[in-house]
Amino acid sequence: MPTAILTGPPVAGSTLESDLRSLGFTVRTAAAPAEVAALLTAVPAGERAAVVDHRFTGHLHSLRLGLTDPRFPAAAVPGAVTAQPAARAALADAARGTPAPDELAAALEAGGTAVHRPELGVLVAAVPRDAQALDAARAATAAVDEEDVRLRSAVKSRDGFFTTFFISPYSRYVARWCARRGLTPNHVTTASLLVALVAAGCAAAGTRASFVAAGALLLASFVLDCADGQLARYALRYSTLGAWLDATFDRAKEYAFYAGLALGAARGGDDVWALALGAMVVQTVRHVVDFSFAEADRYEGGAGAGAGPTAALSGRLDGVGWTVWARRMVVLPIGERWALIAVLTALTTPRTTFLVLLAGCLLAACYTTAGRVLRSVARRGRRAAGAARALADLADGGPLAELAARAAPPLRGPAPVLAGLGAVAVPATALWSPAGGWLPVWAAAGYALLSGWALARPLTGRLDWLVPPLFRAAEYGTVLALAAVSEVNGALPAAFCLVAAVAYHHYDTVYRIRGGSGAPPRPLVRAAGGQEGRTLLVAVAAALWSGGPGLPAALSVLAGIVALVVLAESIRFWVSAAAPAVHDETGVPA
Repeated sequence: MPTAILTGPPVAGSTLESDLRSLGFTVRTAAAPAEVAALLTAVPAGERAAVVDHRFTGHLHSLRLGLTDPRFPAAAVPGAVTAQPAARAALADAARGTPAPDELAAALEAGGTAVHRPELGVLVAAVPRDAQALDAARAATAAVDEEDVRLRSAVKSRDGFFTTFFISPYSRYVARWCARRGLTPNHVTTASLLVALVAAGCAAAGTRASFVAAGALLLASFVLDCADGQLARYALRYSTLGAWLDATFDRAKEYAFYAGLALGAARGGDDVWALALGAMVVQTVRHVVDFSFAEADRYEGGAGAGAGPTAALSGRLDGVGWTVWARRMVVLPIGERWALIAVLTALTTPRTTFLVLLAGCLLAACYTTAGRVLRSVARRGRRAAGAARALADLADGGPLAELAARAAPPLRGPAPVLAGLGAVAVPATALWSPAGGWLPVWAAAGYALLSGWALARPLTGRLDWLVPPLFRAAEYGTVLALAAVSEVNGALPAAFCLVAAVAYHHYDTVYRIRGGSGAPPRPLVRAAGGQEGRTLLVAVAAALWSGGPGLPAALSVLAGIVALVVLAESIRFWVSAAAPAVHDETGVPA
């Protein structure tokens, strides 16, 4: 249990001690300033400790924001400072010089410990020095509806149009209902997954009534999906496990629903597995464009330096209300995308749903990619070394690429050009070659060389962030093309499972990097074959077993191996103490 140490003169009528206990703190009082350091040292090493001025006056939520957020080693609001185990020693050392919380926070920062200071807005957190200031602080506290502020702050400050206006106005109350009944964000996240899986099962039934039920359940799942993050912000119940579940379940829900739609269509005699797989490929590649550009957009001397006219125009458009929402909608974020899928599922056919979804995702991909290319061309700074490393990790090059990179590349050129050649040549060769031919195998072998040559030098060029999404397009597109041209019963569903397993690996890599933990271990990447190794392996399997049941079996076995290897390491990492509590507060469309 965390411990709060009160220091300074007590204030008559203050509810501070009961407020701290309601937040889960054991309260200790320092009889003299010199006792603060000793009391801090007495707190068990693995627990949070806080120092709070007895005169603190303000909202309970101000204390909650300042003292209970698990994402930061140290945090402070006026009159209170806290440290988790990683910063406890620094706090105890600082307390030997001064017991006052505000001075302690300043001493921590001076000693190199980052101190998070939450944005309080209209919430009050003050340390009145006299009776007049105390009355003013109490009046200011009473004038603010704390619960209303807490509910509004539970919603992301930047989100999509559909989520902002059609979901968040009531999902926040769902989050509060859950908080008051002791439910955690992980409970809500899991409930969202289960509802989505039921929706996928309804879609798989293939009747009009089941499609209507599937659409309604998908929207209900999305309400819960919003509520889990709002509950985390409302109650400050962030966790590493919650970060992992939230990051991965969204993709699992969406892709499971795609599979359900494809199964439902098959019951009606329509084979749309190629469209389902195509939707997953386009959506995943588009996400990699987002992630890759975000990692690459870090330059020495500041990411915004030399951003050029495109960024300036974007900034001006963000100042006009309707253009803000139009630009958020055109990228088809998760709210708009799920609403589109739900409505089309209920009212039309799976084929229509996938065709409209593919058109929307392709438009979104073209819009975002074009804008980022224009921004990148205008850059004049030097990309930070960490950004280049992150791009190389996102590329997911395996043993074959490593071997090619070690050799002196006979073909030199910009990395995106080399990656782009492979991204076009291999899927195109697979698509236009006769089923069972060996030409795609030679194309995949050449692509492995191109992959190594593209990664032979650090990815510091202005457009080098395009390399990871081009690699994703090459690998996923090859699997789709080979399965489609084989015309073997079961090949496309097996290919869907394989791409889903590999996509999980790539999303897992993204969230590790975003959390500052780096990419998965290289032995894992090598064991999974790397993107170029898997591409070659699928091409060989298609040449050997196309035209019979061997290809679906080979794709299924490969999917199972990749899923087993990747999931085992992913689960080990995300439940470990070293995993970061990554939560998306940026509002970047998912």
